[in-house]
Amino acid sequence: MSLRIVVCVKYVPDATGDRRFSDDLTVDREDVDGLLSELDEYAVEQALRVAEGAGDAEVTVLTVGPEDARDALRKALSMGADRAVHVEDESVHGSDVMGTSLVLARAVEKAGFDLVVAGMASTDGGGGVVPALLAERLGVAQVT
Repeated sequence: MSLRIVVCVKYVPDATGDRRFSDDLTVDREDVDGLLSELDEYAVEQALRVAEGAGDAEVTVLTVGPEDARDALRKALSMGADRAVHVEDESVHGSDVMGTSLVLARAVEKAGFDLVVAGMASTDGGGGVVPALLAERLGVAQVT
């Protein structure tokens, strides 16, 4: 059986662009280009290394976000990931870390996993707690 690795990635506004908040107090993503978070690129690279060492492994990248978040998935696929899962639901827009971790946990469970890899934080929020919350929701240990 193949090792199933899921990497959580995020589509974030380019840090070199002008960032503003929209009327609903979320980051305004309309007027700035977005990209795969640099910290999540590292997570994808590490997952690919683990997969290579395991021999029989599949790397799935997972994101939650608007339609444009597909660009982050395309980048991760171009790096070598095997599959991509995009959770796109307007009701998730503006979720806090608790809501985001719940949606990610349900998507990870549905995808199936032996190992979940995440970046240390998102470059647009920087809280760094979603991976710990995700591990708790999945009932698995976290290594930081």
